[in-house]
Amino acid sequence: MSSLVTIRFIECHNQLRDRGRVRSSRQFALALDYLPQSLSEMIKGRRDVTIELIRKAVALYQFNPGYLFTGEGPPFLQQEVPPEVRTLTIVTDSNSHERIVHVPASAQEAYAAEAGNPAFVQQLPTYTLPDQAYQKGTYRSFDIANNSMEPTLVPGDKVIGLYVAPAQWTTAIKDNNVYVVVTHHDVSINRVVNKIAEDEYIELHSDNNMYDRQPLLIDTIREVWHVRSRLSNILPDSAHQRNHQLQEQITVMQQLLEEQSKQIQRLLGHTAEFSKPTDGKHINKQH
Repeated sequence: MSSLVTIRFIECHNQLRDRGRVRSSRQFALALDYLPQSLSEMIKGRRDVTIELIRKAVALYQFNPGYLFTGEGPPFLQQEVPPEVRTLTIVTDSNSHERIVHVPASAQEAYAAEAGNPAFVQQLPTYTLPDQAYQKGTYRSFDIANNSMEPTLVPGDKVIGLYVAPAQWTTAIKDNNVYVVVTHHDVSINRVVNKIAEDEYIELHSDNNMYDRQPLLIDTIREVWHVRSRLSNILPDSAHQRNHQLQEQITVMQQLLEEQSKQIQRLLGHTAEFSKPTDGKHINKQH
């Protein structure tokens, strides 16, 4: 007999299917990296839900863990405002020219929660860039706060992203490009795989292999920014110096290998002389 947690999990699954949020139980299972056959066994009462499956369902489909484990509260966590009614706060100068809003690492958690609050956004630092490329469209910059995108982006770098309107997410978000994705709880800077057309979610991928991929249902996303530029604290001279040092180390290693190779050849030569066979002639000594 199925546990109460499993029964509530199945109820949430049924609501998703009835509302058209998922097309089928198979699509639901595959989106969670779960075998459709195992989900079928669960629905039939022959298998209980696992903690890992609950974790994925909470992250991707906003299942409410409080409801699953206690039966209290709504089946789903509070959803974001529909994309079509979201607004974006911009900051302009005295000449009505738009400025780039910068979100420091220390403000990113608050930004995720307050992105729709004009008063909060207007308190963030702003600046302009002379390049004409930044005169069209809305741009925002963000600090790199962790090592999930190393070696491409490192803590201390800043990325400048072009705003992608929600109505364009399905086609404008390109696989394996880098985006800033803002949810109600977090600011993530990752490569993105777009699965919106098929399954209404995206996957965040890190360049650092220590991080797992992260699925995000589009209902949980507040903003998407396509990363177009990077500002780095690592100066070209520093990079050149490191490359020069590396080249010197390679040169020293090559010289050592060449010297060792010569020594080996000399040793082989001496060994050959020592073991050289005689011509077979005998010397007769006179007594």
